[in-house]
Amino acid sequence: MILKGFKEKSNKKHLNKLLSERQVNVTDKKIVSLGVVLNLDELDDFDLFRKFAEFLKIRDNKLKIIAFSEDNKHTLTTWDTCFSAKDFGWSGSINNPELETFLNTEYDALISYYATDVLELNLITASSKARLKIGIAQSDERLNDLIIKTPLKDFNLFKEETIKYLTILNKI
Repeated sequence: MILKGFKEKSNKKHLNKLLSERQVNVTDKKIVSLGVVLNLDELDDFDLFRKFAEFLKIRDNKLKIIAFSEDNKHTLTTWDTCFSAKDFGWSGSINNPELETFLNTEYDALISYYATDVLELNLITASSKARLKIGIAQSDERLNDLIIKTPLKDFNLFKEETIKYLTILNKI
C-alpha cells in the first residue's frame, strides 16, 4: 500500500515535469491523423468518434482510439486498445507495448475526452507526441492546447465547437 502511494507520487512528479517542459508547436498543417483518449468508465460509445473522424475526412488507418478503465473487466473488449493502471510503472514508464506505440505516434491532433482527474489519463495526454491537443475542461489546463468546455454527455456540442475552432485555426 505504501509503495502504491510512492508510485503515484513518482508518476505525478513525472507528469509535472512533462507539462513544464512542453513546447507548443502549432502549425497550419491540416489534420489527417487523429488519436483519441477516453475514460471507458465515463463514456463507452466509440462510434461517436469514428463518425466524427469520418466527418473530418480522416481515414480509418489514421484514427486510433484508446480507452482507460479502472475496472479490468473492460479490458476484454474487442476494439482498439484498453488499458488500466497496471500498464503504468514508476516515473511514468509504460508497461504496455500498444500504449507505447500510441504515445510514440505523431498524430496531427489528439482528443482527450474525459472529465475525471485520473493520473494515468493525464499521463497519456501529456506524453503524447500529438501536434494539437484538444480536450474538455480538466483540472490542469496545461494538458491541452484547445479546451472545449462542454458537458461530457453532450458530444454533439463538443463536436460542433471543435469543428468551429478547427476551421478558424485552418486545420480542416
